[in-house]
Amino acid sequence: MNILAQIVFTALLAAAVWLFSKKIQSIRRNIMLGQDEDFSGNRPQRFRNLLLLALGQKKMFRNPLVAVMHLVIYAGFIIINAEVLEIILDGVLGTHRLFHAVLFDVYNWLIDAFEFLAVGVITVCVIFLIRRNILKLKRFISKDLNGWPRSDANCILVTEIILMGLFLTMNAADSLSQKAVLREWPIGNFSISQFIQPLLSGLSHNGLIAVERTCWWLHITGILAFLNYLPWSKHLHIILAFPNAYYARLAPIGQMENMPDIQKEVLYAMQPELAPTGETAASHKKFGAKDVFDLSWRNLLDAYSCTECGRCTAACPANITGKALSPRLIMMKTRDRLEEVGKNIATNKQFKDDGKSLLHDYITEEELRACTTCNACVQECPVSISPLDIILQSRRFLIMEESNAPQEWNGMFSNMENNFAPWKFAPDDRDKWAEPASQ
Repeated sequence: MNILAQIVFTALLAAAVWLFSKKIQSIRRNIMLGQDEDFSGNRPQRFRNLLLLALGQKKMFRNPLVAVMHLVIYAGFIIINAEVLEIILDGVLGTHRLFHAVLFDVYNWLIDAFEFLAVGVITVCVIFLIRRNILKLKRFISKDLNGWPRSDANCILVTEIILMGLFLTMNAADSLSQKAVLREWPIGNFSISQFIQPLLSGLSHNGLIAVERTCWWLHITGILAFLNYLPWSKHLHIILAFPNAYYARLAPIGQMENMPDIQKEVLYAMQPELAPTGETAASHKKFGAKDVFDLSWRNLLDAYSCTECGRCTAACPANITGKALSPRLIMMKTRDRLEEVGKNIATNKQFKDDGKSLLHDYITEEELRACTTCNACVQECPVSISPLDIILQSRRFLIMEESNAPQEWNGMFSNMENNFAPWKFAPDDRDKWAEPASQ
C-alpha cells in the first residue's frame, strides 16, 4: 500500500471514529437527561446478568433454533471484527496481513474459522430475510414497524451478507495473486474462499490484485459506514445490551416501586400538623412522568436498547385482544421523543419548550389504560427492558397530576379512600355476608 493510500485510509478511519464518538456522546447526554436512579448494588449478580443475558443471550434460548441462528450472527459480528483490527493496522501502517508474521500457523486456523463463521452469517441472514419478507411472521409485519423501522432490519441483513461476501472474495483473490508471484506462499489457501477461486482463475495477476484491493477497501469502508449507522438504528442494542443487562432491575418481576412521597401525602392528610410549611411545602415533587425528563435514566437506556423484535408485543394480552397497547411501540415512541429532545438541545444549547410531551403527543391514554400490568413484556424481553415501568410512570401522572382517570376507576379510588376497599360497603358492614339469613 502506497503512502497516498495510507493517508486516505487514516483520514477515513479518523473521520469514522470521530463521527461515531460524537453520536455516542449525544446518546449518552440524552440518556442522562433522565432522573437519577441507583443501580450500584449487588455487583456479582449484575455481572452474572451481563454474561448470561447480553453475551450468552439466555432468554433467546426459549426458542433454541432461532437462538442458535441469532448467536451465529452475534458471534460473527464480534469475532470476525477481530480480523478487522488487522485490516485497520494494515491500512495505517501500509503492511499486508500483519498478524501472519506474529501468529504463523495459528493465523491460517483463525482465518479458516472466520470464513466458516462468515458462511454461517450469510446463511442465517438469508433465513432471517425469508422470515421477514416471505414467511412474514406476524410480529415482523405489525403496523408498529411501518416506514423505516421495517426497512432498517432488511438493510442490516443485506449489508452483513455483502460484507461477508467481500471478506471471502478478498481472501480468494489474495491467495491466487500471492501464489502467482511467490508460488509457495506460506499462507496457502483458506478453507472456504478456495471454492471461489475458480471464478477468478481467468484473471491476470494485476486483475487479481485489483479484485483483492477493491474488496479490501469496500469491506473496511462498509464496516466503518456500519459503525456510524449503528447509533441511528435499532441495532444499537448490539452495544447497549451490555450496560442494559448489567443495570437490570433485580427486584422480583411484578414488584412495583414504592412511592415514599405518596405515603407522606397520605400521612399529612391524616395528620396535618406534620405537614411542612413555608418553602419546604412549596417544593412539590411531580408524581409520575409526563415527558422523558421525568423518567429515570434507566428507562431512557431501555428505549435506546430496544431491539424492536416484538416479543413483548406478541406476549401482551392487551395487544392480543386487539387493544391499542403495544409495548414495543411504547419503547419506540420513547426513543423518538428522546431523539427529538436531543435535537432541540443541540440546536438551542438547552431544551426550549416545544409544546410537546411524551404523554399525549406520543403515547396515548388509550394505550396506557389497556395495560394489565401482567409483566409479560418484561418477562419476554431478551435484553431486560421494562416497557411496564414507563407505562406505570405515565399512568401515575395521568391520575395523580391530571386527575385523569375513567369514571369506573374514580369510583374505585373513592371507595378505597372512604371504605378502605374497592367496594361500596362501609367497613362495619363488610362481614355481614357471613351472618345467617333472617328467617
